[in-house]
Amino acid sequence: EFDYAGRFKLRSATAPYKRYLQEGYVTASLNFDREPRFYADLGFDGGIWYGQGQFDDTKSLFFVSAKKGQPATAQNESSYSVTGYWPKKLVNFNNVIGETTYTVQTYPWPMIRLANLYLLYAEAENEVSGPTGQVYHYTNLVRERAGLFSVEDSWSNYSTNPTKYTTKDGMREILHQERLIELAFEGQRFWDLRRWKKAGEELNKPITGWDLIQEDAPSYYRERVIYNQTFTSRDYLWPLPESELLSNKRMNQNPGW
Repeated sequence: EFDYAGRFKLRSATAPYKRYLQEGYVTASLNFDREPRFYADLGFDGGIWYGQGQFDDTKSLFFVSAKKGQPATAQNESSYSVTGYWPKKLVNFNNVIGETTYTVQTYPWPMIRLANLYLLYAEAENEVSGPTGQVYHYTNLVRERAGLFSVEDSWSNYSTNPTKYTTKDGMREILHQERLIELAFEGQRFWDLRRWKKAGEELNKPITGWDLIQEDAPSYYRERVIYNQTFTSRDYLWPLPESELLSNKRMNQNPGW
């Protein structure tokens, strides 16, 4: 069970975690014992960054060190992460960046990914019929590719709410979470929150991150507020241009504008 209350406590990475965390490195507890997509998608202080010309995981791999004075710390306004987490998912593992030269390979950008289609189908089926075998099947295709147990096994055996997946409301929450994780950094969250009418709930939470100017782990791993977001009901729709309103007297401006 993930210790959410103790997520900011410090831990030293031991040998069993060496595929994901630099052995002996002290980092926050929330960086331990996460699912594979967490480590595939995010770079963070103490986390292994596979690639950069090194692909033999039996030898030393590159890892992120982001405290003050370390390689990934803030050098200037355009070369660091303000939160202490990087979107590693978007960086091709074949890229090699040296002190004076770099080699960059790009990823083709899909119009719609198969996993996205599976999750959209599962979501629609759940809304129409509740959690059917089809809902589980297409959700599990995405989870299995990520190296995870099925929805049924995961919630029955490892969740504090083992029957959650058996109800429409519960499965809806599971699918929302699955889309957040699987489609991270792919431009889907903006539309999902609006489609679900959850933007007011999620986009009024503060953006937080680590204290990047600190040199030691106890000082660095202190949560700080970076930006206070605001989202109101009018933000679900953009304002219509004034020229459109003037050209059609029967057209009304969107609510709140």
